[in-house]
Amino acid sequence: MKIGVFDSGLGGLVITKSLIHVMPEYDYVYYGDTANLPYGEKSSAQILSYTLEAIKYLITQKCGIIIIACNTATSIALRYIQQKFIPAYAPDVKVLGVVIPTVEEALLGNASKVGVIATNATVASKIYTAELHKIKPKLEIKEIAAPDLVPAIENNDFETASTAVKEYASHFVDMDSLILGCTHYPLLKTYFRQALPKVRIISQDEFMGNKLKDYLNRHIEIDICLSRNHNYKFLVSSLNEHYRDVAEKMFPDISICQVEN
Repeated sequence: MKIGVFDSGLGGLVITKSLIHVMPEYDYVYYGDTANLPYGEKSSAQILSYTLEAIKYLITQKCGIIIIACNTATSIALRYIQQKFIPAYAPDVKVLGVVIPTVEEALLGNASKVGVIATNATVASKIYTAELHKIKPKLEIKEIAAPDLVPAIENNDFETASTAVKEYASHFVDMDSLILGCTHYPLLKTYFRQALPKVRIISQDEFMGNKLKDYLNRHIEIDICLSRNHNYKFLVSSLNEHYRDVAEKMFPDISICQVEN
């Protein structure tokens, strides 16, 4: 069985790269739903539908554990998938999200004020506020949606993205930590750190590899079922020259292909 990674577009390639960096021996299948991005502006019903189709597809690719790298899909669809869909459809498959590991990371160092920047759908779901308050009920939290960032990244327009980051960052100058609550945002972490030099920037690419390694160490029954042939497959639902260029800049060593319908 392989490790599957799903994202709403190309941003999850950054998470996949971090997983491979920490655990290069495993076999991976990445699937980016570029035909339907951005998820952050879609309805909850659409996000759930797209995510279910992606999970089904990765199961056909013989993935024994699937990481929903997309924060929006995690916030809207993960609970239903874990509690309803997987037990009936593929009970031997494990599906994990990125929110809980990110919350744990953000609360290291005794933070008392945590900011969250994410898509409209993720912020509207209040998943980060809920999960942070489960661990630290009196935590001060500020969540802001940043709808301009994903389109700029997917269009490879980092000049627009860097300008937008400066504006968004101005809302978080008094925070201890800032969660970059979208898998696209690690590509902008340098801009956020320049704009907020006194704030700890929580970028998911910097810890998800170690978090998954730790999870597999604690769940040997899953780990022993995973193949280790150093095989990596990168797939998207829609591919054009622009997406190919963006993917190659993010991850120069990969060859990305469109899924055959």
